[in-house]
Amino acid sequence: MPPAKGGGMEITMKTALTIAGSDSSGGAGIQADLKTMLANGVYGMSAITALTAQNTTGVTAIMEVTPDFLKEELDNIFTDIYPDAVKIGMVSSAALIRTIAASLREYHASNIVVDPVMVATSGARLINEEAVTALKEELLPLSCVVTPNIPEAEVLSGIKVTSDEDMIRAARIISETYCCAVLCKGGHKINDANDLLYKDGQALWFQGRRIHNPNTHGTGCTLSSAIASNLAKGFNLETSVKRAKDYISGALEAMLDLGKGSGPMNHGFNVTGEFARATSNSD
Repeated sequence: MPPAKGGGMEITMKTALTIAGSDSSGGAGIQADLKTMLANGVYGMSAITALTAQNTTGVTAIMEVTPDFLKEELDNIFTDIYPDAVKIGMVSSAALIRTIAASLREYHASNIVVDPVMVATSGARLINEEAVTALKEELLPLSCVVTPNIPEAEVLSGIKVTSDEDMIRAARIISETYCCAVLCKGGHKINDANDLLYKDGQALWFQGRRIHNPNTHGTGCTLSSAIASNLAKGFNLETSVKRAKDYISGALEAMLDLGKGSGPMNHGFNVTGEFARATSNSD
């Protein structure tokens, strides 16, 4: 093993990049992504697509970065600490989506996980039709796996999803149209948090359990980042999904309760040691 730049022995980590928006309250977006990546044993980096002013009760303001600035972020990351996996979250404009896709192609990025943040839990659309078209045309064909929830799967597949059979059909349409694997996330009153992975023409169910914790802010961001982290470490997609679901269940079961609305999970529930103590043992 060669000497490190500081004269000692070289130590490396697998790396993952999140391309997403910032959540000022820390429960979702790049903040959740970076916490998840650290908790899953990889070195996390971020390219910020937008700043949001938000907390557990809602979003009050959004300020996008420019395509030129996003390109600078990506150039600086890929030319220095090359990511072993990439997670893409909230990108609300077609121009930013095209910038991301061009950079991913330029730097031959792999293990790309796309969380297509398009529809809020309330059903409200979060990005316009031009951005949806760019997402479909530019990013999905580059992805290793796309992780839509039920409303997002409906947008991407063009069909209504009201049953497990509809989930399979929608996932198949998305997979065959964009040549990627699809993790269609359950919930939304269709099943008990069971997720469907559709890959290479095969459907695989990952059974989940409903955890009675109202604090679920950032679950989608966390799941996709955990999948990317495990892909970065060399696990196959099926194992990465299983490990990610187990991780998010643990984060929910920790029952962290912060804020006045739907609060964040405890991303560090399994981080132990001297520097992770919640309280001091001193007088």
